[in-house]
Amino acid sequence: MKSIIAIIAGAMSLATSVAASAEQVNIYSYRQSFLIDPVVEQFTKDTGIKVNVVFAKKGLAERLEREGKYTKADLVLTTDISRLMELEDKGLVQPVNSSVINKNIPQHLRDDGNEWFALTTRVRNIFASKARVGNIAISYEDLADKKFSGKICTRSGKHPYTVALIASMIEHHGYEGAKTWLTGFKGNLARKPQANDRGQIKAIDQGQCDIALGNSYYFGKMVSDPKQKPAADSVHILFPNQQDRGAHINVSGMALTKYSRNKDATIQLMEYLTGEQAQHIYAEVNMEYPVNTAVKPSTLVASWGDFSADKLAMNKIAENRKLALKLLDQVKFDL
Repeated sequence: MKSIIAIIAGAMSLATSVAASAEQVNIYSYRQSFLIDPVVEQFTKDTGIKVNVVFAKKGLAERLEREGKYTKADLVLTTDISRLMELEDKGLVQPVNSSVINKNIPQHLRDDGNEWFALTTRVRNIFASKARVGNIAISYEDLADKKFSGKICTRSGKHPYTVALIASMIEHHGYEGAKTWLTGFKGNLARKPQANDRGQIKAIDQGQCDIALGNSYYFGKMVSDPKQKPAADSVHILFPNQQDRGAHINVSGMALTKYSRNKDATIQLMEYLTGEQAQHIYAEVNMEYPVNTAVKPSTLVASWGDFSADKLAMNKIAENRKLALKLLDQVKFDL
């Protein structure tokens, strides 16, 4: 009898071990591997939970729709609020009620219904030529000031980063106020909207414009690249609206898929991603601002100085996204 019990106990122990070793999380990620890999590798080392990642630049929401309940994806990592809202609007995610996550992430950086959560923030900075403008106090509203006529560069208005900024302007100034502002902003452009954020800084260095919009972490990447550092050194990184509401921020984020097959392990990973260890990795590797207030920015990012951020809820920006796109078409911003 003792031998039978021992055999049964051994079998149960083996089954438990196999089940534990089989724990895994499958991620669909818009975020690049150089940023995600160090975080998930550390998570697996700490927990034993295997993480598989599918990387893509676009189309993950459409893929989730096609796969439906047969999807293997448990978690989606995105690069901006627009993609988070796309997942929510299409009913592809589910709420997560975690006291750990809610403690680590400020309320304005997570969904009211807990269907998505920010992981990092980045500022929509204004960059100014050191030689022709200087280190000035500036606001987003100033982009429509005639004193900057023919002196501003920016990327496409339809890019999610620009759409999010315009959505925030709609919330702060109303639709008509934002329309007046965007019309003035377009009138001040030195060239048709084009290129990426780094391209705007290069355009300032080349004398094509004096002022440009760009995300903070792209500036950090340029400063850290010997080939691009001269262009970055030609500009001041400015934090807009420091006399009032604070600088506009966008977020990267995460959401639990509707049909996750590994929900418990995925929530464990989500909690880990908001913790101090993972947030520190994010801050150091990609020069973004941690959402966990216990974690400090990297030394380079901190060297740009303290700033006040706009505390406008991400939900409000997301709600105005369609209005922002409508407004861009009305003023023919990209034409």
